[in-house]
This record gives sequence, C-alpha cells and structure tokens, in this order.
Amino acid sequence: MTLKKYEGNGRMSKAVVHNDTVYLCGQTVGSDSLGVAQQTKAILERIEDLLVKYGSDKNHILSALIHLKEISYFDEMNSVWDAWVEKGFEPARTCVEAVMCQENILVEITVVAAVKE
Repeated sequence: MTLKKYEGNGRMSKAVVHNDTVYLCGQTVGSDSLGVAQQTKAILERIEDLLVKYGSDKNHILSALIHLKEISYFDEMNSVWDAWVEKGFEPARTCVEAVMCQENILVEITVVAAVKE
C-alpha cells in the first residue's frame, strides 16, 4: 500500500494519493469580482493542473462533489461543467447547496480520480 500526502499546511493536504487513487481537497476561488461561471471555470482549470501534477487527468475522475452557495446557481455552473467534461468520461457526481466558509466563495468542487496507467 502506498500513501503520499502533498502540499500539507498543518490542517489539510491539497492532494492525497493512495495506491492508484488521487484525492483532491475542495477547490475554490474566493473573489468578489468573479461570478459563478468564472469561479467554476477557474476551479476546473486548477483541478486539471493538480490532477496532472499528481498523475491523473480530468478523464480519469471517478467522482465529483460540487457545493454551491445557492442552488439557483446550478444551471450557470452546469453550463461550464458540461463544456468541460468530455462525452464518455462523465464522473459520478453530487451537487448540493452549502454554507461556504467565506462570503465570496460561490462554488467548491472536490474530486477523486484514478491514477493514469
């Protein structure tokens, strides 16, 4: 069994790789100037970068958990998500409304992905 934790800050790790699975912490973009679509796009770009850094990619995502500050953002977030996910590589996904830890965070996305072979 292999277990590696990356970019820890004393509270959490940005990524954990256990055997052939990559776990990313929740990704956010707290910005007063970015709306839901822009935050979603920036988060997905960050997720792609982190997955590549730790041996995976977006087509190997197994599951995604999306938190929205308001469920009314669902369609706007999905417009970005749907353009990003490639047909045939859709992960299992959950989307919920949640109280965010900062007022300017509108979207948070957590993913689990398989390591690329």
